Amino acid sequence: MNNKLIMNNKLIMNNKLIMNDNYIKINKKYVLLEKIGEGSFGSIFKGKNFRTNELVAIKVEPIYSNLKLIKNETIIYQYLKGIKGIPDIKWFGKDTINYYMVINLLGKSLQQLKNENYQFTLDTIKYLESQIVELLNNIHKNGIIHRDIKPDNFLFDLEFKKIYLIDFGLAKVVNDNTNEVKKTSGIIGNVKFASINNHKFIEQGKKDDLESLLYVLIYLYLDKDIFNINDNNKLLQLKENIYFCNNIPKHFRINLININNQYFTDNL
Repeated sequence: MNNKLIMNNKLIMNNKLIMNDNYIKINKKYVLLEKIGEGSFGSIFKGKNFRTNELVAIKVEPIYSNLKLIKNETIIYQYLKGIKGIPDIKWFGKDTINYYMVINLLGKSLQQLKNENYQFTLDTIKYLESQIVELLNNIHKNGIIHRDIKPDNFLFDLEFKKIYLIDFGLAKVVNDNTNEVKKTSGIIGNVKFASINNHKFIEQGKKDDLESLLYVLIYLYLDKDIFNINDNNKLLQLKENIYFCNNIPKHFRINLININNQYFTDNL
């Protein structure tokens, strides 16, 4: 359904709730308040625990889609529980129509800040980079790769002090004990920030998350969106030659060289 979800005989259209009685109740303690975003094949709503008045985020995925991405995402969140920058799972379940996942409510994403013309200086980029690389390294140490690194999936907490990574619907377990190169049927995740291997339909590993992060940081830093290319072959060509782009600071060039070693450096 386009911009529409049916929930317990209530209709959600164009981010508005159309109901016959009060709010849509989930698990007898959560209510949906307003739509705040889209994830991998699911919608995200601001909600509230009406027993405690705690504000939460509720992700909704129609059962008819038969994707079960929210179920996979919940398992990943539970597995990564305790890692700094991973949302807390408060509840997962379903009714006859949808799957639901409830996590702590977060603040603005990096993409929202970019849309608001926030100026990402190189110092700001380095700060974000240190926080996110630590987060990704901790996730990778637990044998998980995200596979959908993009600015929309990095959110600050409500106090603007800590960065979180969300939307693990496409995440998977990675095997470090094999050098076998496997092919995929297509690009997985966001094309704009996809790694070179992802463009070539090669199964992703840990370094692909880091490579995608590098493209995200370059995108945030530059005024012009150099990745806004509709032709996948031309986008791949840009990434293969991005080291030679004149407007890319040396900091990014160094990290581009080091990406195959799966680490970033703070050197200028």
